Amino acid sequence: MRTAQQILADSAVIAVVGASRDPLKAAHSVPLQIKRYGWRIIPVNPTADELFGERVYRSLADIPHPVDLVNVFRPARDAVEVVRQAVAIGAPAVWLQLGIVSAEARQIAEEAGIDYVEDRCLAVERAVGALSRLG
Repeated sequence: MRTAQQILADSAVIAVVGASRDPLKAAHSVPLQIKRYGWRIIPVNPTADELFGERVYRSLADIPHPVDLVNVFRPARDAVEVVRQAVAIGAPAVWLQLGIVSAEARQIAEEAGIDYVEDRCLAVERAVGALSRLG
């Protein structure tokens, strides 16, 4: 299995489940920061139409192209279903944000053979690894 930083470095397109319109929430500021460093962010939110300059999709299954990573900003009780959906669309990795932990979600990911990160912040890992997809 890849490390968290390897997963991020290997990803170009990141679906963000639970992306928020509220600029004061981490579910807005973290994906926006990652986008500023060159990753394509695909927001998934049932109540928004556009975020970060991208069309918002209602679910992972609605995204019409492959994603490299599914980043989850949903409570742990929702993570299990999100991981099932990530497996169903063939995502190679799932990342639960800081404070989100689910043994059941981890088991689903492991059984499907996909990389899994939990309780870590994408933006922190990007900064610690000095990662960027910009030129």
